[in-house]
Amino acid sequence: MLANHMQFHVSPPHHSRRVVITGAGAFTPLGHTPQDMARAIREGRSPFRHAPALPGAACAPVPDFDAAAATGRWRHRRYLSRGGLLALAAALAAAGQAGYTCSDMAGMPGVATGGDAPHPQPFPEDTALVAASGPNMDVGADFPTACGRGRIQHDTPPGLEHPGLDALWMLRWLPNTAASAVAMRCGIRGEGLVLGTACAASLQAVGEAARRVRWGLAPAALAVGGDSRLSEGGLLGYARAGAIQRDLDPADAAAPHAACRPFDAARRGFVPGEGGAAFVLEPLDAALARGATPLAEVLGMGATLDGHALTAPEPDARRAEAAVGGALAEAGLSPGDVHWVAAHGTGTALNDAAEIRLLERMFADAGHAPAVTAVKSWTGHCASACGAVELAVLLACTAEGFLPPVRNLSAPESGRLDFVRRVRRTRPLPGNGNGSIGLLLNFGFGGQNAALVVRL
Repeated sequence: MLANHMQFHVSPPHHSRRVVITGAGAFTPLGHTPQDMARAIREGRSPFRHAPALPGAACAPVPDFDAAAATGRWRHRRYLSRGGLLALAAALAAAGQAGYTCSDMAGMPGVATGGDAPHPQPFPEDTALVAASGPNMDVGADFPTACGRGRIQHDTPPGLEHPGLDALWMLRWLPNTAASAVAMRCGIRGEGLVLGTACAASLQAVGEAARRVRWGLAPAALAVGGDSRLSEGGLLGYARAGAIQRDLDPADAAAPHAACRPFDAARRGFVPGEGGAAFVLEPLDAALARGATPLAEVLGMGATLDGHALTAPEPDARRAEAAVGGALAEAGLSPGDVHWVAAHGTGTALNDAAEIRLLERMFADAGHAPAVTAVKSWTGHCASACGAVELAVLLACTAEGFLPPVRNLSAPESGRLDFVRRVRRTRPLPGNGNGSIGLLLNFGFGGQNAALVVRL
């Protein structure tokens, strides 16, 4: 349980409450439980493999994901993309850990409340739901005739030429379908937000959910992110954008493990991943009153737009710096209070260069160099779900007292940043209570910037 917390002075539109995470669920390339994720990192096990849909590329799939087992019997399950299913499974797991009941949860893996959970109860009325949304790029599965795997029947009315297409196939393409599914399964009836801010979306979702609780706009909130772009359509999109490495030797089983090199001089792009993660957020006093155990505290969020380019970050990262400044201001902290940074760290040339400039400038006068890690070197880039997945991984690692290293970092591009090169014990800074202060960063196509400050 969190204790000895600092008191922060912020000026929100309404009254301010301290916000904690009481439930977390995740389905990631590293595993489905906090113990699995932390163990994989401690043992140095890479989830990267050759991408079946695109020879020469690597990917990081979620292993052993059984959608039916993880989400239960539900007649609308077929309308969810794989990313939507990962989001729903994570939401059910998070609700279960927090002690909230959802429909048909009995017997599903990952949602048992456990010995320390409060007595199960429904979500409070007017609970808010904030979800991340990414495009469904599984063209081959949704349009079999368009990809040469079906036949067009010309004797059917216009618009109904695809005999294998479900009558409501469009639901798989709507940005709010996964959020609506979560609301239906979890009985959430409050405000609903779906954020389409690309790779910043799920980190921003956690921050927006926390704000609604902090400012008294909702008694609790569920933040959800899920994405999968490992199909042929998704991988081709990344390849055409020049964002991933394409020349791996298919005969070399070890080649994918070295394909992601954030902040390294030899970096050549990211490894596409997939995953889902969700978090239940509520006021600290309400959580303690019902017997819930806080897993982390969300302190502040900042978000900005570059207004620079659709596919490249602002080179000097000034607007990203403004997002960090906003998150720290909302938390009532300064750069010197930050213990560690979970960088966006994609392993692409432009993103890493801009992020290095941002971090070197931001912490130049902080009095110490915070530890810098890059979770994508372990999970791959989970697109719109990356922030939520990375927060879940960090929760798992810091619960066991360590930070994950940056994999494959042999020639760092910066000598001024304190990159985590091997598993490192977390060391709380003086005055920070029992937890360490962390800063998470995510940036997305179109110049989307998000920063989140947490105490883990």
